[in-house]
Amino acid sequence: MELLAIFKESPAFFITVVGLFSLMIGSFLNVVILRLPVMMERQWRAQCTEYLTDAQSPEAAIPPQEAVPFNLASPRSRCPQCGHAITALENIPILSYLMLRGRCSSCGARIPARYPLIEAATAVLSMIVAWQFGFSWETAAALVLTWALIALSVIDFDHHLLPDDITLPLLWLGLALSLFEVFADSPDAIIGALAGYLSLWGVYWLFKLLTGKEGMGHGDFKLLAMLGAWAGWTYLLPIVLLSSLVGAIVGITLVVLRGRDRNIPIPFGPYLATAGWITLLWGHEILDAYWGWMGVG
Repeated sequence: MELLAIFKESPAFFITVVGLFSLMIGSFLNVVILRLPVMMERQWRAQCTEYLTDAQSPEAAIPPQEAVPFNLASPRSRCPQCGHAITALENIPILSYLMLRGRCSSCGARIPARYPLIEAATAVLSMIVAWQFGFSWETAAALVLTWALIALSVIDFDHHLLPDDITLPLLWLGLALSLFEVFADSPDAIIGALAGYLSLWGVYWLFKLLTGKEGMGHGDFKLLAMLGAWAGWTYLLPIVLLSSLVGAIVGITLVVLRGRDRNIPIPFGPYLATAGWITLLWGHEILDAYWGWMGVG
């Protein structure tokens, strides 16, 4: 109880503790980002193999052999080059990377800089959340959403994939929070989830009918539904407009400066996640500024 009182009386201390704790969360997110797509691919392969085996000869179906466990907890993290097991001292967020000078302690292979960058980004964004909402239930909820959006953004950037294992539980959590009106009340959250999904679903089919191509993945529908459940339906338009603006700027920049092929799809998830996070924190200010610019209010 004394610690809770300190958090309430000293916002700076609370923000600092959140930042330090979020460094560890960032380290865990690196594991999620690396392993979850592999886990999903293995599951799909196992399901396809089981289906094909049963379809060809149900009597001859052979039970799958026990494979080495591969999940978020096992096996232990290792160097991909030499197989060196990462020790606890080598797994301290950011500090270990600096002490090792970005290289494996065993073989000297370079450690990707994205690992400490994700850890640092998680801490910084989490501290912003704590600064914005203070010591409150809003902060606790927004931190969970922030961490999920970081994982979703990087996974989508790497694999063009937004795992249901993350989006769907967070969608239900947003609806559950609406019962207590943490960010939106239940009617706003329910309509937000429905409108978020159906709006991109409609755009998807319209684009496909006009061009014969798929303009986005189904994971984007679920991500916007999730954000609608958290922020409410009134914030869907700012989220879509902001994400489209940022996505267009980044896409044009890649084409002009780096010569990126226009036909190569650009993942939309990171832009939706960024816009949703910004809107959750500063949605009221964004809407007020918009209506003020439009001369309404």
